[in-house]
Amino acid sequence: MASDTAHHSGSPRIVVAGAGAVGCFIGGMLARGAHDVTLLVRPYMAEELSRQGLTLTDYSGIDEELSPDMVSMSTTPECLAGAEIILVTVKSGATKDMAQLIARHAPKSAVVVSLQNGVQNVGILREMLAGYDVRAGMVGFNVVAMGGGRFHRGTSGELVIEKGPGHIAWTLSVKDLDFTERKKMAPLQWGKLLINLNNALNALSGLPLRKQVLDMRWRRLMADQMSEALRVLEAAGLETINPVPGPVPMRHAPRVLRLPTVLFRLVARTMLSIDPNARSSMWADLARGRDTEIEELQGLVVKLARENGIPAPLNERVLELVRQAEKIGTGSPKLSPKEVRGRKR
Repeated sequence: MASDTAHHSGSPRIVVAGAGAVGCFIGGMLARGAHDVTLLVRPYMAEELSRQGLTLTDYSGIDEELSPDMVSMSTTPECLAGAEIILVTVKSGATKDMAQLIARHAPKSAVVVSLQNGVQNVGILREMLAGYDVRAGMVGFNVVAMGGGRFHRGTSGELVIEKGPGHIAWTLSVKDLDFTERKKMAPLQWGKLLINLNNALNALSGLPLRKQVLDMRWRRLMADQMSEALRVLEAAGLETINPVPGPVPMRHAPRVLRLPTVLFRLVARTMLSIDPNARSSMWADLARGRDTEIEELQGLVVKLARENGIPAPLNERVLELVRQAEKIGTGSPKLSPKEVRGRKR
């Protein structure tokens, strides 16, 4: 199933490859900004968007409805044939499959940008797409699929692309969706991974993200998990940069999380905006009975810990709890912070 719109004069042909929640939001915002965008989607998503259209909302008050004829969609990879920029937004587990489709259908002149969680996906893409301009990227905000074709950006955050030939960030940026470029992406991605460790805690809690983050018991758990992971990354010789705009270095983030809630509110107001609808993508995966990206987050921390002889018991515990929730397949287990730590209520 596919729908097509006329080519936008002067705009590069953009394909959002594997458009789920994040991909549909970014692709929709780019289409809203008059870019020539095609969403490569699964059939169920194409059917939903063809019937409902695409609604974009966010924490700042954006509420935009795009009719089905305003957004090009395809369920087949042939749409990659004319791509000039490919934004890869599939889950980490589908990176190899998407790389094969790009190699088979997309021109070597296309710029391929990984807008995925984790730090390993861009390496996989580069290995499988020799000869392509493959760049790392980072999505600093949270998006939740609300159903009925609505995608909601629930937190603030930046879109960052690795610097390279041309002006990709400038080309892509539209109203309410700014892309920036950075020469060194790896430290930023490791910093994002540290923050994304809370995706699992949010999924295990079953709470809205804002409510969880404003609960000091959960913040202490977040801080302990992050401190443990920071020790692992330091032992592995990996640099981290805080992806959240503001003056707080990554190594001090656990200290900020441990502040009393009154003080934390004051600090967090300048760092991050979260609305009541926001939840982690891992919570959404559990709710839909899908595999999560836990192996690319806590799983990677545990792997590095073992390789470097550093204990990481809390990350191991969270990893195992999410694996159990995936296996059970009934959504969030709605655990308390004590239960996550392995203690009784």
